[in-house]
Amino acid sequence: MIKLPPASHFINGKFVESSGKYHDNIYPANGNIINQISYGDDALINQAIDSAQKAYKIWRNTSLIARAEILNRAAQIIKERNNDISIMETYDTGKARQETIAVDAISGSESLSYFAAQAMTLEGDFIAFSGENGTFGYSRREPLGICLGIGAWNYPFQMACWKSAPALACGNVMIFKPSELTPLSALELAKIYQEAGLPDGVFNVIQGDHNLGADLVAHHDIHKVSLTGEVNTGKKILSNTADNMKHVTLELGGKSPLIIFDDTDIDQAISVAMMANFYSTGQVCSNATRVFVHDNIIDDFCEKIIARTKKMIIGDPMDMQTQMGPLVNEKLFHKVASYYKLAFTEGDVLCGGDFPNIKGFEKGFWVSPTIIRCDNDNARIVNEEIFGPLMTILRFCDDNDVIDRANNTTYGLAAGVMTNDIKKAHHIVANLQAGTCYINNFNITPPQLSFGGYKHSGKGRENSKYALDAYSQIKSVYVEMDTVEHIY
Repeated sequence: MIKLPPASHFINGKFVESSGKYHDNIYPANGNIINQISYGDDALINQAIDSAQKAYKIWRNTSLIARAEILNRAAQIIKERNNDISIMETYDTGKARQETIAVDAISGSESLSYFAAQAMTLEGDFIAFSGENGTFGYSRREPLGICLGIGAWNYPFQMACWKSAPALACGNVMIFKPSELTPLSALELAKIYQEAGLPDGVFNVIQGDHNLGADLVAHHDIHKVSLTGEVNTGKKILSNTADNMKHVTLELGGKSPLIIFDDTDIDQAISVAMMANFYSTGQVCSNATRVFVHDNIIDDFCEKIIARTKKMIIGDPMDMQTQMGPLVNEKLFHKVASYYKLAFTEGDVLCGGDFPNIKGFEKGFWVSPTIIRCDNDNARIVNEEIFGPLMTILRFCDDNDVIDRANNTTYGLAAGVMTNDIKKAHHIVANLQAGTCYINNFNITPPQLSFGGYKHSGKGRENSKYALDAYSQIKSVYVEMDTVEHIY
């Protein structure tokens, strides 16, 4: 059974409620109410800000070793509670538990471990200038202050970890706002951080919708905003933070290409294409929903991927045999359903395009994994982000032409290449306009590698040492060791 938190918010080391309106938290598999979450109000925002300001004075002066020890302890606790967290994530998101137990909490734990190591080695530069008396300069990497993390609903626990780990490693404090669709696991992370020894107020969780998010973004005491979400939301944040020159990281949408050459292993390419489209019921921003397949193998590829897709197990997300659960809510269901209807007019629907009726889960938001073969790069199903399990397969013959077609999008989050010719792979990747590229795999996100996009897919990077730049600022110090000649 799912372990519910005692209250909606976590402020200054305590679970608290607010006087804001209540929101029903729905289990996507059957439409049942899991619990009710209260939205934060102005009083709670001020309480969270006050708590974070006080905690910042403590945490920014905490030694690097102490920061690392706390992050490592939290990472270990997450591993120990992976089973409970996976159940919580499945109830919140509807994702198959075989996914949540293998990826969501584990990815979060790895992020904390990685940034614990980074915290141990935060460093600046030392520059020795010429001169007999040893004048020198150095740089300091300093925290920004109060960081606001705004999470997405598809990987709620992972996002809370990905945003908080580098922020805390650099000495910042964080107020985290989960998606109102998936409010539970960020509260579990807050409790884990507290058990690991994190001072009260360093990591606060406040629930709410886009209105509360906008209030937090606009607050003058917030120094940094990190969003995972939609492109339009990212644009609004950029606009609303311009006057205060706040630091911003945006991880936004995508319509990523996967280019499959005729020298690759077809079975492996099919596995990668299915993972890049159907994992998490297609609700992944980096998904390779535009699959370009070489003319020499496209017919064989289509025949085999249809057969494998039809064997996928759709049903009870808590059943460890289930490979795909429902969409997250009714709104997204209707959006995806509209694209399924459109697909029949814009391409050849090879399989899917329908809505399974799962016994015992009739009120869930179920869609079938769907594959469309399309000859029109300008079709809406090819160009628009759908956020559901809809794969479009497109034919190509010429290497240079497929590069141009792959880049012909306003997005640039991810891209992939399937080939046994490693020289070709590196050539193609070097010319793809995407911030995260894959060769012979897709959607793998180790914390050592940065994750982020080009163009409308965002700015800044999650993970890796480059995330430290997003959560710190550099101070240069010139140290004069010689006598200064006064010219006035």
